[in-house]
Amino acid sequence: MNTVAIVDYGMGNLRSVAKAIEHVAPQARVLVTSDPAAVAAADRVVVPGQGAMPDCMRELDARGLRPAVIAATQNKPFLGICIGLQMLFESSEEGDVAGLGVLPGRVRRFPHEQMVAPDGSRLKVPHMGWNEVNRAEPHALWEGIADASRFYFVHSYYVEAGEPSLVAAFSVHGFPFTCAVAKDNIFAVQFHPEKSAQSGLALLGNFMRWKP
Repeated sequence: MNTVAIVDYGMGNLRSVAKAIEHVAPQARVLVTSDPAAVAAADRVVVPGQGAMPDCMRELDARGLRPAVIAATQNKPFLGICIGLQMLFESSEEGDVAGLGVLPGRVRRFPHEQMVAPDGSRLKVPHMGWNEVNRAEPHALWEGIADASRFYFVHSYYVEAGEPSLVAAFSVHGFPFTCAVAKDNIFAVQFHPEKSAQSGLALLGNFMRWKP
């Protein structure tokens, strides 16, 4: 049986993610777990997260999950969502905290001076609501999803990838920013697929079938 571990470190809308995956992969065993051994034993791993990056990193360590999450990024299909994307990188301006350092790059706050819409009106931070996701490269997780499909976002920080080849998609909020990254068995998104209607369900279904 295909087992997917949704990593529970006390920060995230875990039940919504679990329900969405159960919907697209009814034959799968879906575990919401804070047990590092269960994460290590799973076939696939999802790391969601919302809230402040320093809190997320502290709680990940408090539960002893850091080694299991890093190992999962190296050897099995891995999906990061929101903070689960941001923590993969080296550092974040939010609280000046170190991330897991799995991918090169840093997390930056949307700069106030660039939060201007094409019509000159001010854009809000956090970036909240539906926005188009524009693919930078083909990927198995985009299968059956039209380019420029809309996904749901809630965030004040964005990833500045250290390697252009990592960028799998971008969105625009004042300027183009990276909203999805991919490398080998890792795929991670800034938006919330579990809140993104059919496009989000399609992405989660693709993840559950993905064989990197």
